[in-house]
Amino acid sequence: MKPLLSLLACIAVSSEALARELPVVVVTQDDTKITRSCRISIPPGTILADRNTNGVLQIEANNITIEFAPDTELRGANRDTPWNELAGIGISINGHRGVTLLSAKVHGFKNGVVAINASGLEIDGGDFSDNYRQRLRSTPALSDDADWMFPHHNDETKWRDEYGGALCVESSDKIEIHGVTIRRGQNGILLDRVNRAKIYDNDCSFLSGWGLALWRSSDNIISRNALDFCVRGHVEGVYNRGNDSAGILCFEQSSRNTFIENSVTHGGDGFFGFAGQEAIGEHWMNAERARLRTQTGKEDVDDLIKVPADEVKRLSPLGCNDNLLIGNDFSYASAHGIEMTFSKRNQYINNRVVENAICGFWGGYSSASVIAGNNFEGNGGMAYGLERGGINMEHAANNLIIDNQFINNRCALHFWWNPSPLLKFPGIVGTPTDVAGNIIWGNHFTITDSQPFGALPPGPGLYILQLRGGKTGHVHHNLYAGNTLNLNEPHAQELAVEPGAEPFRSGTEPKWRMPKAKAIGSHHPVGARPSLRGRKQILMDEWGPWDHESPLFRPGVTDALGETTWDLYGVSDPVTAEVLSGNVTLRQERLQPPPEGPVRLRLTAPAGVTEYRIKMASPGFSRVIDGTSLVIPWDVVFFPSSADPLESLERWRSSAMLPEAVHLKLNDLDFPFGMGGPRNLKLSDELTRRGPGRDHFGMMAHTKFPLPVGRWRLVSMSDDGVRVRVNGQTVIENWNIHGGTENEAYFEQKTPAAVDFAIEYFERDGAAMFRFGIERAK
Repeated sequence: MKPLLSLLACIAVSSEALARELPVVVVTQDDTKITRSCRISIPPGTILADRNTNGVLQIEANNITIEFAPDTELRGANRDTPWNELAGIGISINGHRGVTLLSAKVHGFKNGVVAINASGLEIDGGDFSDNYRQRLRSTPALSDDADWMFPHHNDETKWRDEYGGALCVESSDKIEIHGVTIRRGQNGILLDRVNRAKIYDNDCSFLSGWGLALWRSSDNIISRNALDFCVRGHVEGVYNRGNDSAGILCFEQSSRNTFIENSVTHGGDGFFGFAGQEAIGEHWMNAERARLRTQTGKEDVDDLIKVPADEVKRLSPLGCNDNLLIGNDFSYASAHGIEMTFSKRNQYINNRVVENAICGFWGGYSSASVIAGNNFEGNGGMAYGLERGGINMEHAANNLIIDNQFINNRCALHFWWNPSPLLKFPGIVGTPTDVAGNIIWGNHFTITDSQPFGALPPGPGLYILQLRGGKTGHVHHNLYAGNTLNLNEPHAQELAVEPGAEPFRSGTEPKWRMPKAKAIGSHHPVGARPSLRGRKQILMDEWGPWDHESPLFRPGVTDALGETTWDLYGVSDPVTAEVLSGNVTLRQERLQPPPEGPVRLRLTAPAGVTEYRIKMASPGFSRVIDGTSLVIPWDVVFFPSSADPLESLERWRSSAMLPEAVHLKLNDLDFPFGMGGPRNLKLSDELTRRGPGRDHFGMMAHTKFPLPVGRWRLVSMSDDGVRVRVNGQTVIENWNIHGGTENEAYFEQKTPAAVDFAIEYFERDGAAMFRFGIERAK
């Protein structure tokens, strides 16, 4: 131990000496230029807004060290400023090399640090939490498509300009970032054209976008970071969009990176990799389409496109290639544990890939991958479409899948080929796109009667290997041999192979070599948060995921019996609820022990319109809630229908008169069907017993209800179609197939009178929800 103690003592002495030697710079204004090594001191409570978006602190020298004094923080806005109103840059470095930033605390900006042409930069420690994040429009009942992120365009720094980032480094080489903490923001570390960097021992978790994002960045080591709960667009059991959030984003020709021993759980995706629009030739295709449309006057010109051989030769080698993902945890994602598409020769070794909602690994158009020694377990619990289960690969060739453990996945391996316009893109034309040459060897497949999917509906069972597209002639010469099976579940089936796609069942055992990789850093984040395992721990509010530390107050919803509820997480007793105004009754209950267990507040109001103001408080938390309760008696009918409401509307409506229809009275229209149907909502014994199941059902609701004078807002949230009439006039019409969509209308109540409301709603298939509300217009 003596050598270690001596080393620690030397470090302590060096740190103290550095603190003594660095001159102190007291920062009290924007545009402070730093030209020498120093220690930054900012008076407590100081707010320094970046008025001209070029950085409050501007580092303007090479090879200098900037340390923040203890208890010093650079804050760009008051603590109560909404996150989506934060602006500017905290610290800027532009064109200066060898800068070291120690123990910085930067909060309240659009971007915490922006470093451009800053090779040799080192960021050692510090806290970059509480910077910009968008306000999310999704609710506990409905996913809103406005919350999708679009990472495909960043050549003009759109990531940091549109979404913000705590640490943004661009066009730099050999940087190091280690020991930093980032919470309650949208994005953690953004690397744009950064090569040969070392990113280790950081904790960028509980963010609403990306923990770590790479754009055209190669030869980097990403080691022992916690990048957990970087997610949006998820409510367990209701919807799981992910909205292109991810713990790690790897885009547009980011190659030869090593990702080792990182914890990347509970993301939209765990790891989201995509070769890039330039790499697949999308930019070239768009330009060629525009040229041909101008030349021909036609809109559909794809059949006229001829891809030059030199363009194919230029683009085909590009992608996010030769990356190594080893020893990481990619579990509990809203969508995919790992996604890597249109890329080559990537290796996925000894990773934990457990209980991802859609699938463990999605590798469309990827080839020559090695997937070895991983644990794929319980994937596919909220799957939809063709992607489901363990490994899903479309148009994928020459991949080696060896020595993996597959336990209770909805489908362990699923490969398919289908015709696609992408096959004409120049970056794809020169790459293998047949499902061919794949080797599945030495894997262990288990399906037990304790599989996590519950009672399975009719349809696809739990397959080990599914091959689709046999009739096309593009699925061939695949090897499935040397594997072991333990199938102990009635729905389990080894093969689901279309004729013409049958794999070879015997062959020569493939040889592969374990890649050499060594982790850097002293942290061990994999498995360090065992109490937070499982997707049910993803709890969102309007700003992002709960950090399981600070209080989370989830917005109120009104159920079908007219009771409004709120849930408050992360607070200790006592919790108090007080009516400040309004004829309402409150009651509360602790659903689980504190601090994790929420307190549920229930508000009931008499029939009619009741405006209220209430207060909820606990040690360290206080919230005043203003609202309007409308307890409206609705006559509701749910019914199954084989008629298409888009083609045979009257026949569809007549389904509501058939004996299969179920009538009931409700005080609110809020139906979070999710992947179920009316019978799953437990609104009445009769509806539960014989109401419609998932898909192909309708709902009609009617009431005649007195409203006070004033301007009122009607809002529907639906998946799929909705129509709302007020006093016989259609005010909302979105009668088509769509994902969760909000529609609104306004009307003026000029005299006190009863208003006639009539609503129609249909669901085609997939996830479903419907909600309708009436509120005073602001």
